[in-house]
Amino acid sequence: MISIGAVSKQTKLPTKTIRYYEQAGLIATPQRGANGYRFYNEQNVSELHFVKGARQAGFSVAQSKELLMLFRDKSRASSEVKKLTLAKITEIRQRIDALTAMVTKLEDLAEQCVGDENPDCSILQGLENNQLEP
Repeated sequence: MISIGAVSKQTKLPTKTIRYYEQAGLIATPQRGANGYRFYNEQNVSELHFVKGARQAGFSVAQSKELLMLFRDKSRASSEVKKLTLAKITEIRQRIDALTAMVTKLEDLAEQCVGDENPDCSILQGLENNQLEP
């Protein structure tokens, strides 16, 4: 059993994040000592590493929870994990496309801007006219 501080060092997660994941039901409630401090076991630490990896891959807390349930389930079908992952890939690609379009529109506005001492600015006009909307 290890303290939250030691878990934080092992996982490189802030203690606040560890408490949040506990509150969100991502990890089992750790045991508490007589002093009220949380003490974690190796399974808690393993699951925190897993959740950290899922979050770094772009999965939401809810999606991470779903993946963690599959991770815990040794009779899971890998097809479920693949389905979730492919859906995440599609979502990320859509965000990339939207961001790429936004960069292009900003580049166009910046190119149109004279950038001199004149107060007229095509960038501000473009923002006012919602030219960045998809």
